[in-house]
Amino acid sequence: LDKSTLYTAVTEHTSPDQITERAPSGCYITGLYLEGACWNIPKSCLVKSPPKVLIDELPILRVIPIEAHRLKLVNTFRTPVYTTSDRRNAMGVGLVFEADLATEEHISHWVLQGVCLLLNTD
Repeated sequence: LDKSTLYTAVTEHTSPDQITERAPSGCYITGLYLEGACWNIPKSCLVKSPPKVLIDELPILRVIPIEAHRLKLVNTFRTPVYTTSDRRNAMGVGLVFEADLATEEHISHWVLQGVCLLLNTD
């Protein structure tokens, strides 16, 4: 387990009804919300949010377990996934895992925007 990590890939599916078969490895996750950016489905990457749009629903995310030494990420932002928009709970814990989101912008752009994924919108 020490040598393994999670790799994530955003699918083109926006509804669980569109998935017809099980993932060959890993699982699918639905119900994640993107804060600080939007997801462009045709380009499969992060894009800037339109004005006055704070939270955008992410298409279905596929989570794949992989050995850490096999994972090579390029043009990818390791996005933190939090339980709430407070980014922590009463005990100071809120980080669940980090998701890999494709980007055409430099990673520092998304860090400065405060981009993260949320499990619920409060």
